[in-house]
Amino acid sequence: MPHTIAEIAAALGAEVQGDGEIKVTGAAEPASARPDQLALALSPDFAAGLSVGQARAAIVWPGADWQAMGLAAAIFAPRARLAMARLTQTFAPGDAFGAGVHPSAVIEPSARIGADVVVGPFTYIAANAEIGAGSRLGAHVTVGQGARIGPFAAIRDGARIGPRVVAGARLVVQPGAVIGSDGFSYVTEAPSGPERAKRTRGAEPLAPTDPPEWHKIESLGGVLLGDDVEIGANATIDAGTIRPTSIGDGTKLDNLVHVGHNVTVGRHCLLCGQVGIAGSASIGDRVVLGGQAGVADHVTIGDDVVAGGGAGIISKVASGSVVFGYPAERMDRAFAGVRALRRLVRTGQKPVPKDPPSE
Repeated sequence: MPHTIAEIAAALGAEVQGDGEIKVTGAAEPASARPDQLALALSPDFAAGLSVGQARAAIVWPGADWQAMGLAAAIFAPRARLAMARLTQTFAPGDAFGAGVHPSAVIEPSARIGADVVVGPFTYIAANAEIGAGSRLGAHVTVGQGARIGPFAAIRDGARIGPRVVAGARLVVQPGAVIGSDGFSYVTEAPSGPERAKRTRGAEPLAPTDPPEWHKIESLGGVLLGDDVEIGANATIDAGTIRPTSIGDGTKLDNLVHVGHNVTVGRHCLLCGQVGIAGSASIGDRVVLGGQAGVADHVTIGDDVVAGGGAGIISKVASGSVVFGYPAERMDRAFAGVRALRRLVRTGQKPVPKDPPSE
């Protein structure tokens, strides 16, 4: 459906100049934009592309001379990425879930299905599960026994919701995600090698032992998800041992994120691709963990922490900290250490080991 420039500006809460009645059917990068598309020239770096493309209107940076760039209309976006979010929501296509319950879906008689729920082909909803009104389930979705999904969820193809999962309103689950899998928790009759290594921190060599018999600690606690949580494709959240693993309101997990058993993640966090959080860690509110960051078991991270990509967090992080590296430390100090090492390499000097080998 086409939108006028004035309508788009209103949706973005942004200022418009020029002919606000121009209609566009979508958005494009400046160099490839057609006359019926809105060019995204969100910074001066994109200005040259406007002369290559055919756009008549564009979203531009504050202070841009849009008329000199040959445009008939311009929307000014002081915060480019926020404008991008609202624009993509305006032009987002339908989610293609279909309508009603597909004949091949299997819904146990004791399951409770709210009004206007969509259930895709080959989806299974187990006994005593509950699906909130207005929710949409794609193809090959599984909802486990006793799971409760709040209203207006969007659970895409191939997602797996285990038993004892409780989710709030507007849950989004991308394809292939698994919520409520068993926690990875085992114990041996006598102290195992990892237990002894942790106690001594590797100061003593480990004596040979018979192969241990690993006894599984079952996961009874399930998973608790707040409102407006999104789980990325192929992400996994393990069920808690006794209490639920929990994810707070508004938190978003990227693809391939793993959250271990008994973990607590606060509200409005972002966990980027391949983040791994080991069992019983505690993550505060508004925390951002960059891609491939790892959090050790039982570690506490305070509120408003930002961890750079690949950070290895093995000890407590205070609220408001910005950390990087392995082991993670304050980001400015981590970068200073990297620069110092590079200077040593350039000058041909070699770092002196703390414990030089004996002759």
